[in-house]
Order: sequence, then C-alpha cells, then structure tokens
Amino acid sequence: MDHPLSPLAAPAAMLVALSCLALLTGCESEVPDHLMVPGGDVRAGREAIRDYGCGACHVIPGIRGARGAVGPPLEGFSHRAYIAGQIPNRPEELIQWLADPPAMIPGTAMPGVGLTPQQKRDVAAYLYTLR
Repeated sequence: MDHPLSPLAAPAAMLVALSCLALLTGCESEVPDHLMVPGGDVRAGREAIRDYGCGACHVIPGIRGARGAVGPPLEGFSHRAYIAGQIPNRPEELIQWLADPPAMIPGTAMPGVGLTPQQKRDVAAYLYTLR
C-alpha cells in the first residue's frame, strides 16, 4: 500500500542525511589551525593507536576496545590546555611527549612505546581530532 509523503518529508530526509554525513566526516576537518600537525595522517594515527595498544590504558573515542582505566580518558583532547596536566597542549610538545613521556615528567606512568617519528606525528594528528 502506498503512503503519501508530506511535502516536507523529502527535504527533511535530505537534511538528516547531510547532518549524519557531516558528523561522520567532520572530526578530521575541524582541527583548529594552531593544532594542525604538519605531515600527520589522522587515519594512520588511529591505526598506530590501535596497534600499540593505547586503549589498554586510555578510553579513546574512535578506537574499538579502547576502554582502559589506567590513564586519563582522551575525549576532548583538542580542548585541553595541558598534556598530563603540566605540558602546554601544542603539537610539538605532544610529539615530544609521545616520544619519551618520562623524560618530560619524571615518574609518570605513561611509558614510551617506541613510536617512529612519523607515527608520533600521526598519533598527534588523530588526538587533535578528539573534540
């Protein structure tokens, strides 16, 4: 049986579809200029985070199974003023932090995990998509 659609149904459906598309694609394009990581690849960063098991210690949006409770959750990372509560949250500092956390904050529980220089840039690029 055919059901007549209201004249507003098609435009409303299009608006819903466009809104969903914006939500699915928006996180990678909404990084503020001052948090852009030159040479960083968001997708490769997501893969590195998954491959290195960062979710064993952190809750990380967009990473399946990342529900750790040892380190802080990383939701909203791009809005934080500090990394680990002490280091200004800027791309170069984040890359240094990812290279060797104990060198920056002695006694931290965050280990250096052996990321390559490119992986550090990629992970930083991904973290800055977390709004």
